[in-house]
Amino acid sequence: FFFSSRRRHTRSFHVTGVQTCALPISRAWLCIDDFANLPLTDHGRGACAGGGIGKQKLDIAVAGPLGDVWLGKDDAKVTIIEYASMTCPHCAQFHLKTFPALKEKYIDTGKVRFTLREFPFDPLATAAFMLARCNGNDKYYPMVDLLFAQQKTWSSAPKPAEALLATVRQAGFTQESFEACLKNQSIYDAVNSVRERGDKVFGVDSTPTFFINGQKSSGSLSVEELDKILSPLVGG
Repeated sequence: FFFSSRRRHTRSFHVTGVQTCALPISRAWLCIDDFANLPLTDHGRGACAGGGIGKQKLDIAVAGPLGDVWLGKDDAKVTIIEYASMTCPHCAQFHLKTFPALKEKYIDTGKVRFTLREFPFDPLATAAFMLARCNGNDKYYPMVDLLFAQQKTWSSAPKPAEALLATVRQAGFTQESFEACLKNQSIYDAVNSVRERGDKVFGVDSTPTFFINGQKSSGSLSVEELDKILSPLVGG
């Protein structure tokens, strides 16, 4: 189980005596169980967000290498693009407390079109996003819901690889499919491409960050705060 990091050396992770994470130093790989000893922002520049709103003039509609997984009607009046990290507590709070109301009131009624983009701050968040992508687009949001709902269990475990595997077993992963997904270089590169573009092009530096019809809003939004933003845009 391994992820790229800007560390200078390679570490190894052993399961039942078998080395499963040892790659050339030139690739600077880091085992995800080493994440237990890393600060939240070791892999990225941001942190969980408080608040702040600004305008975004660049074309944020362009999807990353894996494409966007959209919820809602194509012709909805409002488009929401969220950048989140799977290990960010504020992101989990939004998806557990606010998102169900957003979906019921705005997405399911055709008023809002929504997508979630990957902005992992650490190797463990990258792992979680990779697993969500490996499960297929039709299962992407159920996987996201599962991972956010049980975030405290797997993200703070002493052995996060084992805890993450236990979590995604509930979605049908086996140890073999788990390892195969986390060794998929193309998915790894694609997830980090989305993060890097969000950072360098759109100025995302905290999560969650939302672009609502192109207007940037940083920080977890309550149902009431979303209503104040969305009601004028959707016509009441």
